[in-house]
Amino acid sequence: MKSDAVIPAKAGINPDRHSESSRMTGRRISKTRSFATSFLRMTDDSRVRGNDKQKRETVAAVIMTKNCAQLVQGTLESVKDWVDEIVVIDGFSSDNTVEVCRRYTDKVFQNRWDGYRFCTERNLGTRKAASDWCLHIDPDERATPEFRDAVLKILKQGTSYDAFEFRKKNYFLGRFMRHGGWYHTSLHFFRCGQAVYEGVIHENLKVNGPIGRIEAAIEHFPFTSIRQFVARHNGYSKREALEQRETKGILPEKEVLFNLKKKPLKRFVKFYIRKRGFLDGMHGFVFSVLFAWVHFINWAKYWELTQEDRHLEPDIFLSGERSHHTT
Repeated sequence: MKSDAVIPAKAGINPDRHSESSRMTGRRISKTRSFATSFLRMTDDSRVRGNDKQKRETVAAVIMTKNCAQLVQGTLESVKDWVDEIVVIDGFSSDNTVEVCRRYTDKVFQNRWDGYRFCTERNLGTRKAASDWCLHIDPDERATPEFRDAVLKILKQGTSYDAFEFRKKNYFLGRFMRHGGWYHTSLHFFRCGQAVYEGVIHENLKVNGPIGRIEAAIEHFPFTSIRQFVARHNGYSKREALEQRETKGILPEKEVLFNLKKKPLKRFVKFYIRKRGFLDGMHGFVFSVLFAWVHFINWAKYWELTQEDRHLEPDIFLSGERSHHTT
């Protein structure tokens, strides 16, 4: 007897459902394989980048700070992504400079200094670094992307040089200077163990080996107004005078008078005419006058310091009359 009942297919054997299930399973497998492949590629890329960093030499950014919380963050931002370590030597800041620096590095060291011998602070920073190379950069300076790329290329390719000069672009009252001697080279990038700082106010890097040159620049923002410029150099001039007396003693009156009366004018001519400061317009003129004044105030304070040693009245000395005091 025929039955109208339909005999159901065994579970899981419906041809249509089985075909759809197979397609879905295939998609899952394909996605899994695709994910695995992408993951492996990412891992390989990461390994390549890691190996690349391991192959190149390392570099430390060394920064000297004191009460510069508003400035130093820009410096730290400009180096944080490409240097291997950041070392900060702080002169016991009374603002939150240390707190700002510790957001970027654990290597923050405080050292009480006399505000006079900068070389001791720089050499301390170099000793605290564990990298192959040191870049000394100040809180009012910024590493440009071009400078970063130039440094990383040297570290990756290797070099026979033990130090490199680099360009410094100085920002003066709203613009970068191109003339007047203020678009110059600076020597603060060197192989650790091959160089040491010497000097007092204007410390010099003494390098035990050949020196190369990087054309890329670091940007320098030393002051924002003439008032700040005068105040800063008023402080520097005392240190300059102290260094002069410490290293050279009591100089002949003729030499002091020359540096007070004639040399400032010669420096103006040097900056404004010979080094073509006039091409920077009014900025070049003001710059040249100010730096001629810097020379004058440095020597005026040296003259002031040496009056007690000379046993002279200031007006007598400036008049050019010779002293009967012997040294």
